[in-house]
Amino acid sequence: MLKDFKEFAMRGNVLDMAVGIIIGAAFGTIVNSLVQDVIMPPIGLLLGNVDFSNLFLVLKEGKVAGPYASLAAAKSAGAVTINLGVFINTIISFLIVSFAVFLLVRAVNQLRRQEQAPPPAPSTKDCIYCFSAIPIKATRCPHCTSELKGGS
Repeated sequence: MLKDFKEFAMRGNVLDMAVGIIIGAAFGTIVNSLVQDVIMPPIGLLLGNVDFSNLFLVLKEGKVAGPYASLAAAKSAGAVTINLGVFINTIISFLIVSFAVFLLVRAVNQLRRQEQAPPPAPSTKDCIYCFSAIPIKATRCPHCTSELKGGS
């Protein structure tokens, strides 16, 4: 049974899938950092120093009464919150990853179309006497001056 599993795991598709999952997880981490550390701070600054990671609504106060300075303070007090800022960050991360996947799928589709394109029609033919390449519509070979009969 272990031998069968090893044979299955060593197939190219399984290894490719594993590499894809690992790279995808790393890419997700990079996108999350991009959104939280690069994109959202300037947007928050433009909107009047809003920190989106601390944008939340308190549904029920915790053991310690609010107001809470941050989402972490609300969570540590046991408050029930709706985390709007975290949700906005997640939506932006999703849009960036979706756009990257769209670009990848588009590139793969273009490569497949190029592979499936029919080969171009030949523009030359070989002379039946001297075997030189000549234009397809030629009636006389420019190399050996033989007359080509029957469009050969």
